[in-house]
Order: sequence, then C-alpha cells, then structure tokens
Amino acid sequence: MARANDAVAAALEEYAELFAMTGGDAFRVRSYQKAAKAIAGFPEDIAATAVRSVPGVGEAIAKKVEEFLTRGSFRQLDDLRGKVPEGVRRLTRVPSLGPKKAVFLFQELGIDSPEALAEAIGQGRLRGVKGFGPKTEANLLHGLEQLEQAGARVDIGTAMDLAEQIIASLDAERIAYAGSLRRMKETIGDIDILAVGPESLMDDFRGMPYVAEVIASGEKKTSVRTTQGVQVDLRLVPAASWGAAMQYFTGSKEHNVHLRELVVKRGWKLSEYGLFDGDRVIAAEREEDVYEALGMPWIPPTLREDGGEIDAALAGELPDLVTVADLRGDLHTHTDLTDGIASLEEMVAAAAARGYSYYAVTDHAPDLAMQRMTLERALEQRERLRRLQADYPDMRLLHGTELNIGPDGSVDWPEEVLAGFDVCVASVHSHFTQSREEMTRRFVAACENPQVHIIGHPTTRRIGRRPPVDADWDEVFRAAARTGTALEIDSAAERSDLPSDLVRRARHHGVRFSIDSDAHSVPGLAGQRFGVGVAQRGWLNADDVINTWPLERLLDFLGR
Repeated sequence: MARANDAVAAALEEYAELFAMTGGDAFRVRSYQKAAKAIAGFPEDIAATAVRSVPGVGEAIAKKVEEFLTRGSFRQLDDLRGKVPEGVRRLTRVPSLGPKKAVFLFQELGIDSPEALAEAIGQGRLRGVKGFGPKTEANLLHGLEQLEQAGARVDIGTAMDLAEQIIASLDAERIAYAGSLRRMKETIGDIDILAVGPESLMDDFRGMPYVAEVIASGEKKTSVRTTQGVQVDLRLVPAASWGAAMQYFTGSKEHNVHLRELVVKRGWKLSEYGLFDGDRVIAAEREEDVYEALGMPWIPPTLREDGGEIDAALAGELPDLVTVADLRGDLHTHTDLTDGIASLEEMVAAAAARGYSYYAVTDHAPDLAMQRMTLERALEQRERLRRLQADYPDMRLLHGTELNIGPDGSVDWPEEVLAGFDVCVASVHSHFTQSREEMTRRFVAACENPQVHIIGHPTTRRIGRRPPVDADWDEVFRAAARTGTALEIDSAAERSDLPSDLVRRARHHGVRFSIDSDAHSVPGLAGQRFGVGVAQRGWLNADDVINTWPLERLLDFLGR
C-alpha cells in the first residue's frame, strides 16, 4: 500500500504554490517545499512515525501534517484554495508559466484558466504587456499544446501508488490492475482494476476516503474519480474467467483487434469471459491458456501494443525481456552533498539492503552552480566512500559524477580529473531550446568524450512540465553505438527517459543502456521498476543493459 508520505508531500507542495501565488514570503515558501521533499524521501511511513523526527520539519509544519493525516487537509490549505480559483491554479501547470505570472494574468487581464489564456493570445491581448513578448507568447502556446495533450493523464508513479493503495484497501478473493498501467505505459489516463469477490465489494469501494466522486455504479462495474482527479474503474469478474478478463482488459485496442483476427479465422470467439468454440470453452481461467490455444506463448503485458509482438510470438521469437531481478546495481544516484536529501551513508546502506553487487554515487558537478559542488568536496566524498567500502565487502562502491553537457557539448571537468571517477554520467540541464542541429552536435560531442560512460535522461523531458529536446536521435544513437556510450533509461516516473519508442530505435543501432533510479532519496531507489517497464516496452533483454552485467564485465566497460 502507498505510504502517506506522498499525499502529505503533495499537500505541502500545493500549499507552498498557493502561498507563493498569494504573495507569501519566499523564505516560507522554500521551507514548505523543503519539508515536502524531506517527507517524500523519508524512508518510513509518516503516518506511523513522529512527524517531528523528519529532518527539516519544524513545529508549525508538523502541526499541519498531523491535521492532514487526521482529515485529509489542513485549515491553511483550505483557506488558500478558496482564494485562488482552480482555473488559475491550472494556469501554473502550463510549462514556462510560473505562479507569479499566472497571478499577474488573472489580476491584470482577468485570465483565469488555460482556455482563457489561449483565447487571450489569439485575440492579441498580451501584446505590449511587459514580460510577454513574441517569444514568450510562442512558448506559452507550445506549453498550452503540451497541457492539452497530457489531458488528465498522470505519470506511472502516481498511478501505481494509487492502484496499489486501492488494491490493499479492498478485501477481495483476487484483485489486480490491468490496462495501460499493467502495460507500464509512461502516462496513465485511467486505472482498470479487476476483482473476484462479492457484490458488496462495490459498496466498500464507493465508501473509501480516496473516492471524491462516483461517476457510475452497478453490480459488476463502478467508476469513480479519486481525490487526485484520476478515474478508476473496478470490475467484478467470475473466477473461472479471470485469465480471459485480464487478457481482454490489459492489451491495447490494436493488440486485441489483431488477436481477434486470428480468433475469427478459426471460427472462434474471444471476449472477457473466455475463448469459445461455439458453446465450448477453450480457455478462460488462465491468460497463458488463451495465447497457447492460438499457437503462441504468453505475451508479456509490456509488449501488448501491436508492435510486432504477435508475429514474433507465432514465430517463437519473443525477446527474453529484462526484469527487475536482473539488475545488479544502480549507476546514477544522489546524496545530500548536492540535491539529494539522504546522506551518503544512508544511501549506501539502502543500496546494500537491496542486494546490489555494485552501487554508484553520482552527485552533480560544478557547472550546475546551484549545487555548490567543487572538486575538493567531490574528493572528500570519494574518501568517505573508500572508507565505507570496508563495511560492504559484497557490494562494490563506485564514485561517480553527473556532469553537465554544455551548449557546445563540453563537460565540467578536464579529462585528467574525470579519469579519477569510476562512472561519469553526462546530462543536459540547460539550454533546452537549442536548434535540432545544435542539440544533435551537443550530444554527439558528449558521446565522443572518452571519459563519458552514460548519457543521462537523454531527452531531458519532465512529463507534463517540460517537453523533450529536439535532436536527430538516429544520429545520436549512431554516435553512442560507435563510441560505446550507454544511454540511460532514467526510472524517475516524471522522466521515464529515454522513452520506450526511442529505446527500441536505439537498440536497432546497437546501443547499450543503463536503467538507473536517479534517486535523490532512499525510497527513490525503488523506482528502477518503472525504468524496467520502459526497457521492456523497448524490447530490451538483460544483455542490452550494462547494470545487469557481472561486476568484472561492467568495470571493463567503464575502463576501470
């Protein structure tokens, strides 16, 4: 079941945003943002521990958290929600439009929603307004397009937490999520949950505290909107039809249509109740039986997008997909030396508890000035890591760095300094609007740097907040394959970067990958499961991923 930490952190983030929008003191805004980050990264469930034991949570914030845990909100948050219209709050979700500009547009021009902003731009009402020149208008229009495309979709981390919370809250004989969440899509529109149990399960579901609105209700299906705004559909299915139902409600529309074409050719019928020859049940209770009856092995849910998986299954050529169990380590993580919230010792201990064979700490390099990194601080960390190694004989500790790829493709430190690091991840953190040609040259230059081992979160996207950069990805992939540079699948749910379609393209060029958590806290280490989902959707096997390799092979790849 999802921890209360995430809901508490979201409430504090919302309060900080609303406080900033209403002219609140910047210092207090930052204190609430820091507290939200600390609580989200706290390894224990905040509902089962003393709130004041969380570093960075003072008395005033602790009282608000305690009230939130009691009734799902706190008074000051309720007050601010009443002062800022919902539409204005939605304005802040337009990429490139911050809280101050959103409030300015509302107060000065009466723009109270993204829809009103689009209309105002179309009418030319922003022309001549200070701070809203032609380039800003163009960026806002692009941001509005992104927001519309995202719609009501949420990232997979948000959806998974919610689905697991719901499943844990219901006392069913059998229960599981299906749909796009089971296919591990990077964003989820709504959540499908199947259950075997009594009809009273629907009453239990409707009465849960996470339900904000009942959209539709029946004996076999209930649809609700949760307090997070996500639609969840709960269906009761017969135990004897469980496998057929899971198959039917998991595959994409295109996958299921392709499958039904095979069924029709045989004169059979396939539905959520089973595979039938007339009235005879051919398969129903197990998913595997449905696929086997059609002459193919079980197709993993992450492949069910009609991207060639049915033909591959019929030919006996399905990939042996990489799994979480295949991962032997994590090559991109952070500590409180830069923007993480856990100490080096805490992160290393948590990595050891996960049974890793190796673990890399890769705090930011100095060109990301806000992190205040210096070579002296990096070397001090290296010495601390060396001393820690004696306590972890079964896990190799690697000292790394996350470099910044500059506009010209250069990175923070000279080659002789970089040679002292075990792992160098290089990422784009600025100048996101460079032209396609400039961005391509930038990545190719980073790949050609002999000290760069991994390109971190390559498209730089933040789902729903920042679009991917524009580059000739095939040219980048050719450079990565030629230079032996791995591309990262950043597992952070708001990144999922590289996206699965680009992963599959990169694999065809012979690129290797690293599935990393990019964890900034202890709980963040568990996020690798989302990166594995992306990798599976990109048809990767374990050998494609460098952090499934034995230590000796990995060290050889790193030149160490």
